[in-house]
Amino acid sequence: MTDKSAEIGDAKLLTPEESAKAKSELGLDEFQDAVEEEGEDTKVFDVSVEEMSIIRAQLACEFPEDYDYFSDAYIESVASKPYSKDMSIRRPLEYSIEKLSDVLKWRDETGVPTLAEMVKIANGPPDAPEATENYAHYERCKAVATALNNGSLYWHGLTKDGRPVLWIRCNRKPWYPDVDADIKALTILADVGISCMPNNITDFVVISDSTSPPPPIPTFMIELLKTLVKGYPDRLSLLVSAPVSSIIQFVMKLLLPLMPGRLASKIHLADMENIGEKLEDLLQNGKDDIPTFFDGPANHDEFYPDESYCSKKGPGVLKFDFYGMIERLEKAKVEFEAKNVSS
Repeated sequence: MTDKSAEIGDAKLLTPEESAKAKSELGLDEFQDAVEEEGEDTKVFDVSVEEMSIIRAQLACEFPEDYDYFSDAYIESVASKPYSKDMSIRRPLEYSIEKLSDVLKWRDETGVPTLAEMVKIANGPPDAPEATENYAHYERCKAVATALNNGSLYWHGLTKDGRPVLWIRCNRKPWYPDVDADIKALTILADVGISCMPNNITDFVVISDSTSPPPPIPTFMIELLKTLVKGYPDRLSLLVSAPVSSIIQFVMKLLLPLMPGRLASKIHLADMENIGEKLEDLLQNGKDDIPTFFDGPANHDEFYPDESYCSKKGPGVLKFDFYGMIERLEKAKVEFEAKNVSS
């Protein structure tokens, strides 16, 4: 690769300098332990009740408004992992606290705990005090709602083992997105999925209908990866994408050199011929949960239609059924927990 960016259509690969900058911003050197050196057979260590209390107390002291964002199951999953410098021992408690603190620090610095309020503001009347007192912020709230409105991202259903499923409809994504608004919308959705996880579930699954994706924009891709790495470590269980196209191959060529190894290993590219079998094994109700855009019976457009068929959900600009999505995911969570308690 030369010093000049390699082009595919309007999209460009990164120069070595841009790649180095991206890796620095991602903080991969300090993050390696949290995302690598872990496989299905990796040993998991016990974490005592006292140690859990110590972690909770430390996080509550540093981040009193957001410390309860982590479930006990997630804290235990982080603290129970082997230490990358010596895989025969558990991560030191101080190290686990630091990793968890890094996530909460990122959330604080990027304003994540208050992002969901932007959807509420955008769905409210334009003459409401929260809209008129800070017009610039109101415009950003509307931009986030607009990023949601195309219905290219939504939660719907669970996997057989209770993981929430985030669906991506690439053909609905804009060719030239508002990167800031798109990343904020994705972050809001990520927090929704985490808040609706059944007991003892700590990660989620992403399934992408990658038919007719827009040209990849490196700035957006890097911000997306940065958000996943810094804000949601160990949250992605699996990403399945179909069909494989030149654009998807380009995206992987762009992102793989920047990805921690374990994160890259969670991405599965499929063709349309075998995606049905993959989803039947993965989704909670098997074949019945395969959506129509993958030649199954489940009509997602009943809940998340194309934006042109949507009406406003309130006096503001929101058309996407954000609150209905949360209700349906909460219902799926309750039903899954009830079934597993009784079985």
